[in-house]
Amino acid sequence: MEKKLEKTVNYIKEQGIISPEIGIVLGTGLGGLVNEIEIIKQISYDLIPNFPVSTVESHHGKLIYGKINNKLVLVMQGRFHYYEGYDMKQISFPIQVMKQLGIKYLLISNAAGALNLNFKKSELMLITDHINLFPSNPLIGKNNEDLGPRFPDMSEPYSKKLSSLLQKIASEKNITLNTGVYVCVMGPNLETKAEYKMLKLLGADAVGMSTVPEVIAANHMKLPCCAISVLTDECNPENLTSVAIEDILKAAAIAEPNLTTLYKELIKNL
Repeated sequence: MEKKLEKTVNYIKEQGIISPEIGIVLGTGLGGLVNEIEIIKQISYDLIPNFPVSTVESHHGKLIYGKINNKLVLVMQGRFHYYEGYDMKQISFPIQVMKQLGIKYLLISNAAGALNLNFKKSELMLITDHINLFPSNPLIGKNNEDLGPRFPDMSEPYSKKLSSLLQKIASEKNITLNTGVYVCVMGPNLETKAEYKMLKLLGADAVGMSTVPEVIAANHMKLPCCAISVLTDECNPENLTSVAIEDILKAAAIAEPNLTTLYKELIKNL
């Protein structure tokens, strides 16, 4: 893995991507932030050595380097999921690459279902903690001591500094930013009524199929991160209706401008 990481980092540097300050991971239907980037360079994932390739239709599969508010950013336009057949090391590999390229902060977004019935479709939720229900972990196997310790602490997986800034910005911009616990499941199917009841009992406010492996990798490397979920459906087990991917994408599109505003302003303040 160390040799793969070195090869990938060297290739990206050779493409002119030097010293990005902030890494960004854009989830399902959340590519609008790309329109705010003064693009310097973009590379398709399939050209990057050792990079997985996005197989989800709504994920474009590009690494984009440029400026937002005069800060150098490196953006993953599309991420990788366990349900695509990738293992946890492949999913977290791009985060390790971005850290080795020099990023100081990691901003993550995803689409999620609202388990907390006080939250509404197309609102945002700042993730304050998570519950990991994946059957594996990106840190299983021999530890790379150059990246981080064998047993990384997870008492504060999401940066208080970044989260506080986002809450302040949301208040100033009059954007509804709920806070809560995110639970990750394997997917790709959505959950049953009984599963939604179980996840609520576990203490989760939103459910999705990503993000946690990336956050674990970031914490392993002591890379401050934050994550915002776009709530694309309301998961009420007592009144559950069928949801299609088209509905999820429409709900994400409604929320996207608010997410873009929050992350643009956060970048300005870092």
